[in-house]
Amino acid sequence: MSTNVISLVSIGAHPTSGRARRAEQDARAVELGLQLAGDNLQVVHAGDVSEPALRAYLGMGLDELRVLEQPAGADALPALTDYLRDAGAQLVLTGSQAETGEGSGMLPFLLAENLGWPLVVGLAQVESIENGVAHVLQALPRGQRRRLKVRLPFLATVDNAAPKPRQSAYGPAQRGVLHAEEVEVLEDELFTGALLQPAKPRPKRLKVIKAKSGADRMKAATAKASGGGGQVLKGVSAEAGADAILKLLIEEGVLR
Repeated sequence: MSTNVISLVSIGAHPTSGRARRAEQDARAVELGLQLAGDNLQVVHAGDVSEPALRAYLGMGLDELRVLEQPAGADALPALTDYLRDAGAQLVLTGSQAETGEGSGMLPFLLAENLGWPLVVGLAQVESIENGVAHVLQALPRGQRRRLKVRLPFLATVDNAAPKPRQSAYGPAQRGVLHAEEVEVLEDELFTGALLQPAKPRPKRLKVIKAKSGADRMKAATAKASGGGGQVLKGVSAEAGADAILKLLIEEGVLR
């Protein structure tokens, strides 16, 4: 029995020019979906079917890309929830955060909540899917991996550690079909009423390394990569987990 795999894609933006393109992580979600389902992969986008950047996904070898037709400023969550539920999806792959629009990174979490599915964050590889259970690798900081066993259906956000997406070819991009579907349009009042401005990177204070030799400086610079400063919480209550996260955010200076 084949697994029904669906990859969700959005419109990306070049980091330097801002030109519309395929989103990097979404392209990795398509690549991983193609490796799992081949020609049976469904790729879905909620937005404008006339957006030229969508054809970059078709250029990866797709025959069709389904577009849930929506204007700018519409809420994609209800349309995607209804589509995934009706499509009988078993594995949904998506990027962790959009490169354009609101880009809050909340969509995968809200989708999983609406569908009642588990969510795997930072998916690097799907090792196997057997008897309704998937064995996957989750990407952790500093190149570490964690093996998880997840029951289908589930939703996963793809990490940059996932397979690099194949190059988009011009011929297949033009031959592929953009299939538009009419859906109920709901305005995203929170987004349309917000004031957007360019993000400013926060300065990060560098640790001053005092060492006499180059070997000592190299050892001090790479010492943190060995790990040991974190902790894995298992079987704790929601309150204990929240307290640990809050403590970490305060220590890192994210919250003050």
